[in-house]
Amino acid sequence: MTDSPTRTAALAALRRLVGRDDAVFHDGQFEAISALVDERRRALVVQRTGWGKSAVYFVSTLLLRSRGAGPTLLVSPLLALMRDQVAAAERAGVRAASMDSSNQHEWSSVQERLAADEIDVLLVSPERLNNPAFRDEQLPELIARTGLVVIDEAHCISDWGHDFRPDYRRLRDLVAGLPASVPVLATTATANERVVADVVEQLDGAAVRPGTGVLTIRGPLARASLRLGVLRLPDQTTRLGWLIEHLTELAGSGIVYALTVSAAEDTARMLREAGHAVLAYTGQTDTAEREAMEGMLKRNEVKALVATSALGMGFDKPDLGFVLHLGAPSSPVAYYQQVGRAGRATASADVLLLPGPEDTAIWEYFATASMPTRSRADAVLRSLEPDTPISTPALEALVDVKRSRLELLLKVLDVDGAVRRVRGGWVSTGEPWVYDEERYERIAAARRAEQQHMLDYEALGAPGCRMEFLQRALDDETATPCGRCDLCAGVWFPTSVADAGRASAGAALDRPGVAIEARKQWPVGAAARGVPVKGNIAPGERAEEGRAIARLTDLGFGGALRTLLAPTAPDADLPAPLLDAAVQVLAAWGWAERPVGVVAMPSARRPRLVASLAAELGRVGRLPVLGSLTRTGEGSPAGAGAPSAGRLAGVWTAFAVGSELASALAETPGPVLLVDDLADSRWTLTVAARLLREAGAPGVLPFALALAG
Repeated sequence: MTDSPTRTAALAALRRLVGRDDAVFHDGQFEAISALVDERRRALVVQRTGWGKSAVYFVSTLLLRSRGAGPTLLVSPLLALMRDQVAAAERAGVRAASMDSSNQHEWSSVQERLAADEIDVLLVSPERLNNPAFRDEQLPELIARTGLVVIDEAHCISDWGHDFRPDYRRLRDLVAGLPASVPVLATTATANERVVADVVEQLDGAAVRPGTGVLTIRGPLARASLRLGVLRLPDQTTRLGWLIEHLTELAGSGIVYALTVSAAEDTARMLREAGHAVLAYTGQTDTAEREAMEGMLKRNEVKALVATSALGMGFDKPDLGFVLHLGAPSSPVAYYQQVGRAGRATASADVLLLPGPEDTAIWEYFATASMPTRSRADAVLRSLEPDTPISTPALEALVDVKRSRLELLLKVLDVDGAVRRVRGGWVSTGEPWVYDEERYERIAAARRAEQQHMLDYEALGAPGCRMEFLQRALDDETATPCGRCDLCAGVWFPTSVADAGRASAGAALDRPGVAIEARKQWPVGAAARGVPVKGNIAPGERAEEGRAIARLTDLGFGGALRTLLAPTAPDADLPAPLLDAAVQVLAAWGWAERPVGVVAMPSARRPRLVASLAAELGRVGRLPVLGSLTRTGEGSPAGAGAPSAGRLAGVWTAFAVGSELASALAETPGPVLLVDDLADSRWTLTVAARLLREAGAPGVLPFALALAG
């Protein structure tokens, strides 16, 4: 049969996208493209990672644009995914741009290009849809012009999805309001039957033309390149010892997943100290540093990134050699999503899970953190008014809800119509709101079932098959034994841990203090905020790696530090137990050159505490206290939720090196110990270190009582 004009044009676009003249469509790809372009239908594509879902929407965009359609609106959940998608679009001749938290300085330019019809695909995060300016001023016009709406990682749109992400629920209303002439594509690699049914129901709204319905294209999820295994070890020390001893034996470069930010950072530090080339990548890593790390992994300049789930959906390194988990994700959906990063264009890749007894407690913490409770919701609604916006930090002070949980709760209430985000903060809509206990219990029950599936996966024995188990957990009825996993073919990984590896991990775990990673790059968009810097921070302006007694979230000293640094706590001298802990941290630091003096930060909230810390460390260490930096009265510290560029701008001109301190630095050449109460964003310490280096200090060693997070 002769190819249709649509197929001929689509095949040419596909070959430009992949850079191969012999490329052909995978089963289902052209069917999806034709449904969107020729029939203007709504479609759900559920296909394994690496199948080519992005090719469907990029090729469809090119064909629709050639027929006079407006730009595509692509809702994408992660910045790493957006960056890879923009790069892929350019290869196909698609003009793509994104509007996200990392490129605020480019938004005006993007808007101008949209107005001039010079953008084919606009990528936005689901959170961007509720940015007041974007939602009220730009989105209506964009929706009126759009030629295609794409919802990537569409399992998030469902209550049954692996991640309770409230902003994704907002897409239901967006899709429901689209005219029938606008095709909609939802894509995911991870969806069981009930997620598929839920997403289809939301796509199949009144705007769908009678007789068309939602086209669902679903393929097998088996990944022939992956070799799966599970290794149970008795404790955390042994697991980390195994990793220290055996990481180099894993082929190529890869990802080591941890369940928490602190676990990722601590594991990366231990591995670096053992001589491994690894970096920590978490949701708290600055955007510019994330981009740099992704590039280093893609170029095989590091053995691994030790990451939280922040490095997940959409990260594209086709030759990723391994994915290892220190602790199990809470569901087969999440696990399949993460292991799918490996072996996309290689014959073989290794996937190993090292579960821990603490996994279930961590699952429970994150599950409850993302679920609203009646008491918290009522407290928030009582504190909001219809006409007077209240910022999130101000609201946090009124209700007994931690910032991270408060932000999630506000999103839930916003999606449910009870509150609204406006310029200046949040207001009540006055609409009645009823706590949907049945819905939240249904979600909680689904999560408990998913957690049990992961425990069953860990406990699976021969003659079972791990890949077959994951496929069946995702309702893939094509599942058959893979012939490669540790149950099908036998254990392929070392199971022993030498005493040296265990001892190395044990020593690292027992060591007092946590590292304060020095910032190495200025944030993207700093110049637009009036700060004349970009790129790498010059080595001569950087701080050294610092230390803190503990994180505020730690079980040990974290409790004492939270009490000491609570907003309502009085400003007082440093308690003796924390001084002893600080001395232990300094004694174990192992700096290249001992500091010659102590410099204090000029604390606005706790001047007595910081002054006593500086004095006591000087006394115990027999170091002169050289003085304190000076507050200039300039700057305006940004809130904890502000982007890095805003945080930097708020402190860029806030401090100075006074004449007395400058003279003291000149008389005592050598590195200085810079002390503060709390290291949060680290931009205050970064700016202070730069000032001290410019004043002649050859090195700056930051020390804080606590590290946020």
